[in-house]
Amino acid sequence: MSTFDGNYVILTASIVDVSTAGTVYIAIPDNCAGDVMQVSTALTGPISGADADITPKINGTAMTNGLITIAQSGSAAGDVDTSRPTGARTVAEGDAIEIETDGASTGTSTVTVTIAIKR
Repeated sequence: MSTFDGNYVILTASIVDVSTAGTVYIAIPDNCAGDVMQVSTALTGPISGADADITPKINGTAMTNGLITIAQSGSAAGDVDTSRPTGARTVAEGDAIEIETDGASTGTSTVTVTIAIKR
């Protein structure tokens, strides 16, 4: 899903199970090129065992200061974590943003990822 105003584009995706290592890809639509200003996650249920690291990448390169750690201690539905990348964050039309989870945690929980791009 995406929405935009004159300055920002908001893209969302879901990681079906944050506790299973994997990657989801979010395509950058036409007229949505710019700089990723914020990446946020929202957990739908608790995780356990270990924290889950979420790494946003563009064309295989991790965004500088983009890593998000979802803490397992006290985790619950509705927990939000945010990063504000400072480098390697420029996307072009036709690029794909990769959202990678390390799968270190246990307990099946979906994570919604929201990305804000300044055009």
